[in-house]
Amino acid sequence: MIEVVLDASVVLKWFVAESEVGSSQARAVRSRYEDGGLLVAVPSLMFLEVVNIAGRRWSWDEVQLLELAGALDNLGFDVAEPELRLVTAWTARGLTAYDSTYVALAEERASPLLTDDQRVLDVAPALARPLVV
Repeated sequence: MIEVVLDASVVLKWFVAESEVGSSQARAVRSRYEDGGLLVAVPSLMFLEVVNIAGRRWSWDEVQLLELAGALDNLGFDVAEPELRLVTAWTARGLTAYDSTYVALAEERASPLLTDDQRVLDVAPALARPLVV
């Protein structure tokens, strides 16, 4: 089985309209995961980032956010935290500490990071793979 690290930019697209750029690719990743073809690893902050964007950017109300939280809880991802020294190293290269957490986890697990974040793709090309090719 193939393991990937997903960041919030990918998981968010599982919960948006199908017309959003990259949502069909993200849903294909979800289908592959749900069919057992992928093992997905994420840091715990991924859940907070998704809820934050849904609440602040999309203005979801409490009921919608609670439904989202339930859906996120049911995904069954492998939640792991990378070593802080690896996060620090990527932050020193110009990523936010949040983005560095995903890259560090991918590095630590020797797994590709699937992302729709161009900055991450630019800074960590050996580890990050674009959602949309």
